[in-house]
Amino acid sequence: MFKYSYVTRESYDRLKGELDHLKTTERQNVARAIAEAREKGDLSENAEYDAAKEAQGLLELRISQMESTLANTRIIREEDLDASSVVVLSTVKIKNTKNNKEFTYTLVSESEANIKAKKISVSSPIGSGLLGKTVGDIAQIRTPKGIMEFEVLDISINL
Repeated sequence: MFKYSYVTRESYDRLKGELDHLKTTERQNVARAIAEAREKGDLSENAEYDAAKEAQGLLELRISQMESTLANTRIIREEDLDASSVVVLSTVKIKNTKNNKEFTYTLVSESEANIKAKKISVSSPIGSGLLGKTVGDIAQIRTPKGIMEFEVLDISINL
């Protein structure tokens, strides 16, 4: 079963641009490093050559992972989203029912998650616990500190 990531057009274009950069510029840089190391003689004792070949392997792995990610990525448009319940790309204002602290998060795909920017992954405990909830619902979320309860105060779509 495929697991799709839902992203904005902007995020998709950024990922695609990064992949294109890896496939062109970075592949050329690695090939150049391998050629330079090869020119230095005996490959069996050439640490530069070994390092360049390892860098090439890591680059190809990264390219393969990004291609897989992009193949399973779907672009979401703002007009396709409904703010009546929590979905991917929703901005959700929640309140911890125990201490009354309020938080606002945007639910995003794993590749876009950035806690400093208040973007949490839909597959995180809080993100997955909020999916499908509506304003006024209480989400019981299992965290490392035990079960926490959050009340959904507001849902909006802000792309």
